[in-house]
Amino acid sequence: MLKKQIFHPLPILLLFTFLSIGCAHKPLNSLNETANDTALDQNEKAIVEKTKEMSQNPDVEDNFEKELFEKEFETKQLQVADPLYIWNKGMYHFNDKLYFWLLKPLAKGYTKITPDIFRVGVRNFFYNLMMPIRFVNCILQGKGNAAASEFTRFVINTTIGVLGLVDPASQYPLLNLADDEDLGQTFAKYGIGNGFFLVWPILGPSTLRDFIGSLGDAYLNPLIYIDPFEAEMAVRGFNLVNKTSFHIGEYEALKEASVDPYVAMRNSYLQYREKKIKQ
Repeated sequence: MLKKQIFHPLPILLLFTFLSIGCAHKPLNSLNETANDTALDQNEKAIVEKTKEMSQNPDVEDNFEKELFEKEFETKQLQVADPLYIWNKGMYHFNDKLYFWLLKPLAKGYTKITPDIFRVGVRNFFYNLMMPIRFVNCILQGKGNAAASEFTRFVINTTIGVLGLVDPASQYPLLNLADDEDLGQTFAKYGIGNGFFLVWPILGPSTLRDFIGSLGDAYLNPLIYIDPFEAEMAVRGFNLVNKTSFHIGEYEALKEASVDPYVAMRNSYLQYREKKIKQ
C-alpha cells in the first residue's frame, strides 16, 4: 500500500516538470518578435488615427506640423561661441532696462498721439530709404531677379508712392521678390561663419560676422550722410521709436516664456538670422 501511495503522484510530477522545462526554453527571439509586432501594430494604428484626424480637421495638421517643428528646433539648436558672456549679459541687462524705462514708454506715448496711417507711412519711408543696402547685397549674392525687383519697387514707391510714404509696389507680386538682404547674409552665402556672439548697447544682439557686415552696410545707409551728427542721431532715434511702436509686447512675451531670458534672446536672434540666410 505504501508503494502505491508513493508512485501514484509520479506521473503528475513528471508531466509538470516537462511542461515547466518547455516553457523555460521558449526562444527569446520569438518573444521579442511578438513584442515588436505588437509595438508596430500600435504605431500603425496611431498613425492611421492621426491621418484620419488630420484629414477631418486642418487645425490638427497645423498642430502636428508645429510639434514636429518644435522637436526639430530643440534638437538642432544653433551653437555659436559666446566667449564674451560677461560683457554680453551685462549689455543685455542694459538694453533690457533701456527698453522698459525709456524706449517702451516713448513708443506707447507716440502710438497714442499719432494715427496708424502716419506710423505706417514713416515705416514705409525708412524701408524705401534703405534700398541701396538690399539692392547691392542682392547683386553680391547673385540674385538678379531680386535686385531688379528691389530697384523697380524703389522707383515706383519713390515717385507714385510720394518718397516711399505709400507702398503701391506691394500690389504687384513680381515686385516683392527681394528679401531684407544685408552684408552679414552675403558673408554667410560665401561660407563665412558667425564667429562669436555679441551684444551691443542700444544696437542689441549680433555676431562678429553680422557686426562687420553692418559696418560695410553703413556706407550704403543714407542716414550716415546727414549733417550734423546730432541731426543724424535724432532721425535714427525717431525711426527706432516708430519701429518699436509696432512690436510692443513681443519682447515681453519672449521674456515671460523663457527660463533664462538672455539665452532665449540669443537663440531667437541666431534662429532668425539663420532663417534669413536660407531664404
